[in-house]
Amino acid sequence: MTRKASSPRLAPGFAKPATWLGAPFGGVGLDTKAAIVGIPFDCGTHPDRIGSRMGPAAIRVQSSNLRRFDPRSNLDVLSTLGLVDLGDVLVTPGLIDESFASIEAAIGAAVAAGTVAVTMGGDGAVSLPQLRALANHRAEVCLVHIDAHTDAYPIQGYNTATGFRHAAQEGLIDVARSFHIGVRGPTLVPGVFEFCRGLGYNLITMTDLRSLGYEAMAARVVETIGARPVYLCFDMDFYDPSVAPGVCTPTWGGCTAAEGLAFVEMLQPLETAVFDVNTVSPPHDAVGMTAFLAATTMWTFLAGLAAKLTAGHPPRVSLEPH
Repeated sequence: MTRKASSPRLAPGFAKPATWLGAPFGGVGLDTKAAIVGIPFDCGTHPDRIGSRMGPAAIRVQSSNLRRFDPRSNLDVLSTLGLVDLGDVLVTPGLIDESFASIEAAIGAAVAAGTVAVTMGGDGAVSLPQLRALANHRAEVCLVHIDAHTDAYPIQGYNTATGFRHAAQEGLIDVARSFHIGVRGPTLVPGVFEFCRGLGYNLITMTDLRSLGYEAMAARVVETIGARPVYLCFDMDFYDPSVAPGVCTPTWGGCTAAEGLAFVEMLQPLETAVFDVNTVSPPHDAVGMTAFLAATTMWTFLAGLAAKLTAGHPPRVSLEPH
């Protein structure tokens, strides 16, 4: 018996691509106040921890462990912000010039549309083209870089260690009002701290941060920057490897998950134009915990942004006992 061929389906049953917390996949619309952007790029030069090019995919997967509602405000964070997932920038790991141009164009389009770009690296090298894009559309841009490393080293080339050196030397940011926070651990070359301060940056080591306190540090940053547009960069190795092992350059002595998430909320008064969470390396992660914490860091920022846009200010956050 000859089996009759079935008729072709006019509407193939393809599922939509996995997006961050199920946000709609597509372009920026009139109601879009924030947009997710993946940047699956790394330089591929680390001797043994290559893998942050896979970070955006892992963060999207782990975002399924989150929920849409903020119980403090009962806001649906996604609908309040009209959040969309724009997908991934078209990049090729290791090809810096072409990839940087693609990143700059993609982030520039999002910024020009008036939306807050919430980006997922990728390694720390993705910051420079994002800053170039922001500086093309906004004046007096300030950097708040939360990281175990300055990424402003006195070495040559375009890589994970030099992005913020180039940003300062290219005049992309107001360096005197920009901060590197949480710096600690051994360095690749000598004179890193002195060189960073010589560029004009405010350098706050992890020891300084603990001595001053998270709330006081956040207040200092907010007062210094005021209403200027901010590129807020959160490298996941700011967290201690005990809570975020899957990063490119793990460094002991970092913050706890509670401290890091609270610090993001304390910085909510800033006029953040781009919030970049980077350096998740899935091959070095443990059961997806770093990617989950990265997704939660993004959610924390977005929940604060939703509360800020609807009620003026998010709930006050403190690490002190009540």
